[in-house]
Amino acid sequence: MTVPAGFPQIPPPQAARHSVSDTRHGITRSDDYAWLRADNWQDVFRDPSLLAPEIRRHLDAENAYQTALMSDTAALRKALFAEMKGRIKEDDSSVPMKDGPFAYGSSFRLGGEQPRYFRTPRDGGEETILLDGDAEASGAAYFRLGGIDHSPDHQRLLWAFDDKGSEFYTLRVRDLATGQDSKVEVKDTGGGGVWNAGSDGFFYTRLDSNHRPSKVFYHSLAETAGSDRLVFEETDPGFFVNVSGTRNNDWILISISDHETSEYRILSTANLGGEPKLVAARETGLQYDIEEGGDVFFILTNADGAKDFKIMTAPAADPVRANWKELVPHEPGRLILSVLGFKDFVVRLERKDGLPRIVVRDRASGEEHSISFDEEAYSLGLSGSYEYDTETIRFSYSSMTTPAQLYDYDMRTRERTLLKTQEVPSGHDPDLYVTRRLMAPAGDGETVPVSLLYRKDTPLDGAAPCLLYGYGSYGITIPASFNTNCLSLVDRGFVYAIAHVRGGKDKGYAWYEDGKREHKQNTFTDFIAAARHLVAENFTAHDRIVAQGGSAGGMLMGAIANMAPHAFGAIIAEVPFVDVLTTMLDDTLPLTPPEWPEWGNPIASEADYRTIAAYSPYDNVAALDYPPILAQAGLTDPRVTYWEPAKWVAKLRERKTGDNPVLLKINMDAGHAGASGRFSRLEEVAFTYAFALKVTGKAGTA
Repeated sequence: MTVPAGFPQIPPPQAARHSVSDTRHGITRSDDYAWLRADNWQDVFRDPSLLAPEIRRHLDAENAYQTALMSDTAALRKALFAEMKGRIKEDDSSVPMKDGPFAYGSSFRLGGEQPRYFRTPRDGGEETILLDGDAEASGAAYFRLGGIDHSPDHQRLLWAFDDKGSEFYTLRVRDLATGQDSKVEVKDTGGGGVWNAGSDGFFYTRLDSNHRPSKVFYHSLAETAGSDRLVFEETDPGFFVNVSGTRNNDWILISISDHETSEYRILSTANLGGEPKLVAARETGLQYDIEEGGDVFFILTNADGAKDFKIMTAPAADPVRANWKELVPHEPGRLILSVLGFKDFVVRLERKDGLPRIVVRDRASGEEHSISFDEEAYSLGLSGSYEYDTETIRFSYSSMTTPAQLYDYDMRTRERTLLKTQEVPSGHDPDLYVTRRLMAPAGDGETVPVSLLYRKDTPLDGAAPCLLYGYGSYGITIPASFNTNCLSLVDRGFVYAIAHVRGGKDKGYAWYEDGKREHKQNTFTDFIAAARHLVAENFTAHDRIVAQGGSAGGMLMGAIANMAPHAFGAIIAEVPFVDVLTTMLDDTLPLTPPEWPEWGNPIASEADYRTIAAYSPYDNVAALDYPPILAQAGLTDPRVTYWEPAKWVAKLRERKTGDNPVLLKINMDAGHAGASGRFSRLEEVAFTYAFALKVTGKAGTA
């Protein structure tokens, strides 16, 4: 085998082939690499040392191969890491948010990997450290904090951690007077919990053996471990359960949902032993969220054909659907994303014409006003408030050239108070950069938004390399926000681009629907259209484009590799969901039943089977001249299991006709999100960017 210039002449690992056949709907597939899926995968998530030796040997060989092929980038990776770390304020601290007698926030110490959580007196004063993430993570190869929630009486802290990367979280309760955790801890939770109003117990979700949050329990601090009361159980494996509370501590909210249907049950904190009350029974396709409003609930819903959602109200005492009344009507093209209720105001975050805005409504008069900005592309985040009886909310703003800014906003006077601007210690001059929004023509007449960032001095003659990022699933919108990491590419002459393809909600809910199930191919063709438009507009050339996506965006990478390998100079697929058909046929995996509304159910439907089979990257690997590919994975990832990219890489090497290398980098100590520390995560980004620079001939650029 010949390896392209720039890569050492080292033969890659060759996975053993053991054919396994599967027949569904009269269609038979064979899989030579199914053996890479550990039979005891549930046990491996909890204890990675239980991985079968032959699988571990193969994964170790993959890591050795990618290490060898990338060995000449060691100095570059070190430089990239130093640059990216230099743009982070090491001892950064959030602006504390007020709640009763205190204000709560988080901070980092110099060199710290994990956050510390602190509080001060409400109007400022000495910080008290409540939880030190670095201390808790000491000695652990992997450590990630989950939910952190202080009790309503401010005397205790409920906190969660995962020390495997498998997202089985352990809950602990800390006495804030002594700083000590209680002896009772709750394992296998979903990562957080919510206090009752009396601060003497909490609700949480527990994961089953298939890693699904299906039960809600109540834990009384007066009880011992193992005696927790089951509050609610969902028996349909296609629905996940979550529990939350309200800021005025009146209600416990139990949400049950998949990707297209939702249901709520509510429990009054005045009667914690009661039966949770159903709000509106699940109907396929009916989505709704409920938000506190004192004597009413605000209900964000797509009921009655409100594709881009509307806001209803219902009496809190009896919020059944028959009692819903319209407050904010449905407006096609204006997608309402979320709603927050306060004593005198109701606030919504919405997107119109591809840009977000915050709208504040006076509950008494019905008068509305909006908060928006003037840049061509930007991102807004609505933080809200810990408190319900307040006239102040908090929001963040950034663009691809503008560092994040945090504001407090007085809903009555409409005054903005700038609390903090993201510091870039190594320096950042926004005037050196340009952010643009293009509209790439798709083959069916649609136009695909593309957000761009590049330096003003970058020649736009087609010679610039380009990193083109895409996702396009679950209705998730990738914001055009400030990203200090990508400056390391942009400052080396890259154009950094985000393709807002169908499958997200960038242009409304219909944009999502046109990129799922039988319309999934639109996601892939939109991304290819974005690449071609960038070339047509002279921003780059096809052999200079490095495509990047993660998780479902990694599936996008696998699909475009099969559909248009010559449209891209290289592909980076992070924790890629590439074995779509096999996974959707395996109802024992954590996410499979809840994912059927997104992708289709190939077990029950031959049509869904054929639809998925037509694009599933692993099933469509062919004798093609693929560009260089870097796949990344985590051994304990419960969302995209490690064997998907491992199988994909093995099959690519078997089938491809060209000499471009295919690399697999697998983190043997982490899961879906990669390394858990803020700086160790930067090392992974540095590796990814070094690959992009290497394949575009920019590895020597200072």
